[in-house]
Amino acid sequence: MTTAPLRVALIGYGFAGRSFHAPLIRAIPGLDLSIVASGDAAKVHADLLDAEVIGDALRAISDPRVELVVIASPNDSHAPLARAALLAGKHVVVDKPFTLSLHEARELAALAQEHGRLLSVFQNRRWDTDFLAIRQAIDDGLVGEPVHLESRIERFRPEVRVRWREQAGVGSGLWWDLGPHLVDQALQLFGLPDRVQASFALQRAGAATTDWAHVVLEHGARRAVLHADMLTAGGQTRFAVHGTLGSAVKAKADPQESQLLAGVRPGDADWGRDDDPLMVHDGSHEPRPLATPRGDQSRYYAAIADALRGYGRNPVPPAQAVAVMAVLEAAVEAAETGRAVALPLSDAEREAFTGS
Repeated sequence: MTTAPLRVALIGYGFAGRSFHAPLIRAIPGLDLSIVASGDAAKVHADLLDAEVIGDALRAISDPRVELVVIASPNDSHAPLARAALLAGKHVVVDKPFTLSLHEARELAALAQEHGRLLSVFQNRRWDTDFLAIRQAIDDGLVGEPVHLESRIERFRPEVRVRWREQAGVGSGLWWDLGPHLVDQALQLFGLPDRVQASFALQRAGAATTDWAHVVLEHGARRAVLHADMLTAGGQTRFAVHGTLGSAVKAKADPQESQLLAGVRPGDADWGRDDDPLMVHDGSHEPRPLATPRGDQSRYYAAIADALRGYGRNPVPPAQAVAVMAVLEAAVEAAETGRAVALPLSDAEREAFTGS
């Protein structure tokens, strides 16, 4: 087993590729970001002087020097590029959303198994400070048996931006942008739901695609409420979990996205530090503040490197990615029909998620 860094090709150098994938990959000694597929070599070289820029994504994917392909291109290209990479014998990381349909997700999972390749989805927000704080509160029994979860990603961007995520098209809109994070975190905390309720809306002047999403996951008597919008200037909290012994509330969101945009990198003194405490309520005393765990999204890529070396497990295996896609798709159907939709997973897929 070689100890040389694994060569990585990053497909796409837009917001996701430049702001998240590139700096997080470069933070891991076992990974070498040597090739970037982009039509803007000057933008790439402004950040990555030594990277080779290839204008054709398929040529970058098929390069024999590449061992791991990271797909950070527009959503509608995820499935075909991932398929091409797997057929080329590469290990693959796909930015969220994994695909745009459950059928495609199942197809890619089967293809990865057939070719014996690692296939993973970039769920970096499992290493966010806010999520880690809420997960720790549940694991430590601070709220007793959890019965109600609220998870919100809210922004105040009243002007519609001219970018593919906010324009009409396949895979655009807030649900496909932020929904995968909300769903993945909820599944990690509460497991698979029985049914999904959903309501979507276009609220901003000139909106061409969904910019408000409200989804409820039914887990027997328990509920997980997931919400995202673009017209909340303040007053809400990032996470809250309520249970038989009390509640835990995390007001502010993880700082790592803002840090990455400001040039802070993994290993810097302030990286992943969150001074906003988790507040624990027991119904009889003043809320008790608890220190928020430090976050580190680069741990996703550290885990990928370890898995490829045989030292650890895939941090987000295909079974978990398929489950997220099932919820995303069920929410779309629920919003269109106005009824709760049963989660469209087979018994085998449910067992695979539970055992992953």
